[in-house]
Amino acid sequence: MRGTARTVAVAAMSAIALLAAGCGSGDSGGDQSSAAGGKTGGEITVRGCNPQNPLVPSNTTETCGGNVIDAIFSKLVHYDPETAKPENDIAESIDTTDNQNFTVKIKKGRKFHDGTEIKAKNFVDAWNYAAYAPNGQSSGYFMEPIEGYGDMQCTGEGDDPCAGAGNAKAKELTGLKVVDDYTFTIKTTEKVSNLPVRLGYSAFSPLPDMFFKDPKSFGDKPIGSGPYKLDAWNKEQSIVLSKFADYNGDFGGKVDKITFKIYQESDAAYNDVIANNLDITDEIPTSALIDDKYKSDLPDRNAQKETGVIQTITFAPTKVDPNYADPKIRQAISMAIDRDTIIKQIFNNTRVPATGWVSPVVDGYKADQCGEYCKYDPAKAKALLQEAGGFKGSKITLSYNADAAHKDWTEATCNSIKQALGVDCVATGVVDFATFRSQIADRKMKGMFRTGWQMDYPSIENFLAPIYKTGASSNDGDYSNPEFDKLLVQAAAATDEAEANKLYQQAEALLAQDMPAIPMWYGKTTMGWSDKVTGVKITAFGTIDFTSVSLK
Repeated sequence: MRGTARTVAVAAMSAIALLAAGCGSGDSGGDQSSAAGGKTGGEITVRGCNPQNPLVPSNTTETCGGNVIDAIFSKLVHYDPETAKPENDIAESIDTTDNQNFTVKIKKGRKFHDGTEIKAKNFVDAWNYAAYAPNGQSSGYFMEPIEGYGDMQCTGEGDDPCAGAGNAKAKELTGLKVVDDYTFTIKTTEKVSNLPVRLGYSAFSPLPDMFFKDPKSFGDKPIGSGPYKLDAWNKEQSIVLSKFADYNGDFGGKVDKITFKIYQESDAAYNDVIANNLDITDEIPTSALIDDKYKSDLPDRNAQKETGVIQTITFAPTKVDPNYADPKIRQAISMAIDRDTIIKQIFNNTRVPATGWVSPVVDGYKADQCGEYCKYDPAKAKALLQEAGGFKGSKITLSYNADAAHKDWTEATCNSIKQALGVDCVATGVVDFATFRSQIADRKMKGMFRTGWQMDYPSIENFLAPIYKTGASSNDGDYSNPEFDKLLVQAAAATDEAEANKLYQQAEALLAQDMPAIPMWYGKTTMGWSDKVTGVKITAFGTIDFTSVSLK
C-alpha cells in the first residue's frame, strides 16, 4: 500500500480567497505521453521527496520511497504501465486449481545487484521476514492471507505487543514451502482468488541472502533485483540510480542514470523543469494549474492521466482523539466540504469529486457509495452535527505535510467546514512527509489528517482491505468493523469476479455508516518535463514509466 504524498503544490492565492472568488475553470486535457524515439543511454533527473523509512521493500508504504523501490526491485509480476494489467516478470508461472494452493516457478538466471542468482528461497525468506511481527515491517500485513500468519503476530497488550511474553509463536509461515531452487508453493488460509494479481506489489519483492545479515544497513543501500541499482542516497538531497548491467528481464529502462532530486516545495521543482534544470516533475503547482498555465509554460512538455489514486481525510483513532468518535460528527464534517468549488478554484478541475472510497479505474468500482455524506449540504451538515450533540473540542484540526503542496486545499477545506458548521477549523502543516507519517504511525496525530492512496495493484480489494480492515497496515484511524472484515474474507474467497466485486461493494457501503475517512477526490496525475527528454508516460498508478523515458 502506498500512502501517497503526491498531490499539487501551494498556490499563489490564499485558499480563503479562492473559495470566495472564482478562478479559471475547464478540464485540463493534454497528451498522456511525449513522443517516443529517443536514444539509449545518458542520464535524467526527476523530482523526489524524502522516504519515510530505509529502503526495504517490506517496510516502504509511501510513494517517496516506493518510487525508488519500484525502480530497483523486480517482483514475480509486473504491471503494464498503461493498463496495470499483471504479467509475469520473475515468475515463469503461477498456477492454482483451487485458489488456495499456488505453485510458483521462477525464471532461471535472474540476478540480484550483488551478482547472486534469484532463487525460490529469496522470496520465501523475504516474505517470512515481512510477516514476523517482531521485525516491525509495515507491509507485513500483505502476508496475512498465507497460512500461519496468525502465529507470527505478537500477543502482548499495550503499546508494544511484541515486548516480553508477547513475542510471536512462530517465525515462518507454514503456507510457504521451497520445492527446489526455482519452485515454491503458497497455501492460503482461505481461498484468495486474486492472489496472483497482488504479487507485483513491492512487499512481495525477493531479498538477497546478505539482507538477513544486516537488515539495518541494507536499507541505506539496498541490493535490488530490478533494472536499476542504487548508487547513492544523499539524505535530504538526492537518490542516485544507475542501470544494472546484468539485468536480463523484459522491463529494462533506456537511460543509464536516474537521479531523484529531493525538493521541499513542488514550485521549485516545477520552475527547474521550465528552466531545463530538472527533467521530470510528477506534480504541477496549483498556481500553474489555474487557467491551464502549465500548458503555456510547458508546451508539448506536459501530460495528464486518470490514475488509481484517491485523496481522503482520516480521523485520528478514538483513543488518540475522542472528539471525532461519533460517526454523525464525521458525516457532518464530510457534508460541510464543498468539493466541487475546491476542485474548480484550486485544482482547475484536474480532480474528480469522490463519491466513495474506491477509484473508478479498477473493476468493481461503484459510484455514490458515500451517498449524501459526500454531497455538500451546509444545512444538513449543521443539523447532523447538532443531532450528535455538537463538536466538543475547541476547534477542528486538519494536518498535512508541508513539503508537498497541500496547504491551499486543506485551508480551503477548513474554510468550508467553518462556514458550514460554525466551528473553527485550522489546517496545520507538519515539516515534511517523513515526520508527518511518523506522527500518524506513532498515534500522536490528533484531529483529522490528509491521507492519500495510490493503488498497489489493480483491484477493488486494494482500496479497502489494506486501509480499513481491522489491524491493516495502513489503517491509520484504527477502524474496526467485524461485518466489514467478514465481507472482505468472503469476497476474497469468491471464485466468480462479479460475485467478489458485489461483496466488496457491500463492504464499502458500510464505510458510509461509520465514516472512518472522508473521500475527497479521485486523482488525475499531471506531469511536466524538460525539452531534453522524450517518451515520458504516466502509468496507471500515477508514476513515471522509466521503461519508456529517454533523452532526445
